[in-house]
Amino acid sequence: MRSFTNKLAVVTGGGTGMGRELVLQLAAEGCDVATCDIHADTLEKTAADASGGKVTTHVCDVSDEQQVVRFRDEVVAQHSTDHIDLLFNNAGIGGGGSFVNGDRAEWERVFGIDWWGVYYCCRAFVPLVVASEEGYIVNTSSVNGFWACLGPGVPHTAYSSAKFAVKGFSEALITDLAVNAPHVKVAVVMPGHIGTDIVNNSRRVHGGPEPEDMTSDDLKLVREEMTRRGFPASGASDDDIRNMIRMMGDGFKAGAPLSAEQAATIILDGVRNGEWRILVGDDAKRLDKSVRADPVNAYAPSATTIPTVNIRG
Repeated sequence: MRSFTNKLAVVTGGGTGMGRELVLQLAAEGCDVATCDIHADTLEKTAADASGGKVTTHVCDVSDEQQVVRFRDEVVAQHSTDHIDLLFNNAGIGGGGSFVNGDRAEWERVFGIDWWGVYYCCRAFVPLVVASEEGYIVNTSSVNGFWACLGPGVPHTAYSSAKFAVKGFSEALITDLAVNAPHVKVAVVMPGHIGTDIVNNSRRVHGGPEPEDMTSDDLKLVREEMTRRGFPASGASDDDIRNMIRMMGDGFKAGAPLSAEQAATIILDGVRNGEWRILVGDDAKRLDKSVRADPVNAYAPSATTIPTVNIRG
């Protein structure tokens, strides 16, 4: 798909981060876009900043199949269409680090958005992609879709499990589409550390308060988790903990080697070039090479680490 002009794309998680940048760049090329998120305010900001193609916004929790079906029906009605050309399953959150000791509700919330969201959106929208003359399904996995932790002593089970599922499903679709819909292609996107608000957004999606609103009990849990991870938090004051939480969220975005805008450009270039496997960032490429070269020792104490996106709040 060399051009996005006069195409229709669906982008999940379009309120912030890579999803927002995908919407802006697609619209700028004359592509109409329907985008969803769970936060209406961020969606409105994305739509206000977009220019070029028509952009419609839809509040939708992709982990709820009924909401996804409603989203699809809104797209069909508002764009007066019987098909879409591009489906970007981008929505995702972090959390659910430990399966053994973590909170079950948090674990299942992460898995619900990061995996079931992809599945439900594909169930709803893939028939519309197949109805196009040429189509592309673009599923966002992660480097944690081939490396299931964040380094020694930092479990990352819900997010990694979901991203492994997304990667496997996307690869399985290659043969399925080749047999049953050869005019449709699929890509699996595996970003490394990208400058997004995933840390802060994940805390909010899990119902966590803003740092300034945290109670003593909230701060105690955060202090204990930080200490387990090696942060010097055991003797920190409540205000110190609040500042550390802010710094982790803001620092994850500010300290990333690649911006969300740059990541979106890499993804769209991959689609233009017909790629099915899109590694985003030099860190993703290095980690992929390292794991492939020595998979047996991928989880050894000396294994490469990447910044955490699993900060409870």
